[in-house]
Amino acid sequence: MREKIHSYLGFAKRSRNLVSGYNSCIYGIERGKIYLLVLTADLSENTKKKFQALAESCNVQLRIYGTMKTMQEMTGEIDRGVYGITDKNLAKAILEEIDRYGRNGKKEE
Repeated sequence: MREKIHSYLGFAKRSRNLVSGYNSCIYGIERGKIYLLVLTADLSENTKKKFQALAESCNVQLRIYGTMKTMQEMTGEIDRGVYGITDKNLAKAILEEIDRYGRNGKKEE
C-alpha cells in the first residue's frame, strides 16, 4: 500500500502535478488549481485548522497522511508539510489509497 502512494506521489512530482509548501498551496487553492490537499500529521494544529477552513471554503478534498519525514522520502521535498495535487485523476487515485489504508498505512476494516 505504502508503495502505491509512494509511486503516485513520486509520479505527481515528476509530472509537475505536485505543489508543496505553505504559500504555494494557498495560492493554488485560491486559484482553483489544487484538487487534493495532503497535510502531514506533525504540522501544528493552527496550520491544520487554517488549511481545513480554506479547503472547505474552496471545495478541495483534504487528507492528513504521514509525517514530514515520510513525505520527504516520497517526494524529495525537504521540510514541507503541505502538499497539493493539481491533476484531477491523480488526486482521485491518491485519495482512494489514503482512504483505503488510513493515515498510518494499515488497512482499515
